[in-house]
Amino acid sequence: MAKQRVVLVIALMAACILHAAASETSTSANSTVDAATTVYGVLQQNNLPRGLLPQGVKSYVLHADGALEVTLRGECNFFVTVAGKQYKFRYDRTVSGIIKSGSITRVNGVRMQVAFAWLGFNQVNRAGDQLRIQLETSTQSFPVSSFAQSPHCN
Repeated sequence: MAKQRVVLVIALMAACILHAAASETSTSANSTVDAATTVYGVLQQNNLPRGLLPQGVKSYVLHADGALEVTLRGECNFFVTVAGKQYKFRYDRTVSGIIKSGSITRVNGVRMQVAFAWLGFNQVNRAGDQLRIQLETSTQSFPVSSFAQSPHCN
């Protein structure tokens, strides 16, 4: 009976130590994320509008170097209207980039329709009240207010 108690105490202590170590690792790995519990919060903390991502984000990972990976429920298409003109955007199921204050570089998984072609994003920069979206062959500017709300996917 005494041996069983000793084994039980040792097992309990080992479980507590493992749990404490796992919590410490998790906290340090997610310290950037703790302040922003959603990916929309991550955007806003980096001075970018939440509407750069559509509603329905399934999950996201933010790495210490700023690499951001976002998983949506599926491919997402939506329109942004500026001065009466509609711009069509297409997001793949997985989008990624490097987020820093006021910009996202090395963007993957996002395209915008220009005329009859779909052009991929290279980066997004905020300059005051404007968002500059650098496409494969050109740059398009939008008012930040056009991305104030997260769009619905079609």
